[in-house]
Amino acid sequence: MLSELIRKCRSYRRYHAEISLSLDTLRELIGLARLIPSAFNRQPLRYLLINDAQNKELVFSYLVWPVFGEWTKPAQNERPAAYIVILGDTEIATHFGVEAGIAAQTILLGAVARGLGGCIMGALDRESLRDALKIPERFRVLLVIALGVPAEQVVIEPLAPGQSPRFWRDASGIQHVEKRSVDELILNLAE
Repeated sequence: MLSELIRKCRSYRRYHAEISLSLDTLRELIGLARLIPSAFNRQPLRYLLINDAQNKELVFSYLVWPVFGEWTKPAQNERPAAYIVILGDTEIATHFGVEAGIAAQTILLGAVARGLGGCIMGALDRESLRDALKIPERFRVLLVIALGVPAEQVVIEPLAPGQSPRFWRDASGIQHVEKRSVDELILNLAE
């Protein structure tokens, strides 16, 4: 059911690095992303599939991971099994609007349906990554999706009204993420 997939679709940052992902699995996820709506049906997104050790290490080095106390990034045995780099082809479009985000969420939902997890990474050194991977100039690096079998549990917590959302790890390593209530999200202009 879609609502259950969405509840399980969290930003996982630690993985079972010993479990690999095949190019066939990554291609299946792109098969879902190719079906998303596209402005004027231009379909300007392209995908770079990374599951080999050398390129995984390279991609990892250009990502910015959030800090959880002492934890600053996944240890070697917690790193993603694969990455999908979402690119925008500037020979097709100059602006990519929300398409990269829609594609990324579609890929993550497909991953969760297969027992996997991921994290959409927007904090990264795009130009250095493009240079390191020898991506032609015509392509803009938009997002990177880290993928693998999650090695952590993520729990959604209610956010008290008027507070700023936080996320943290508790002493047992469970990641807690505060979410606003539906009532706080809906603007009622009639009141």
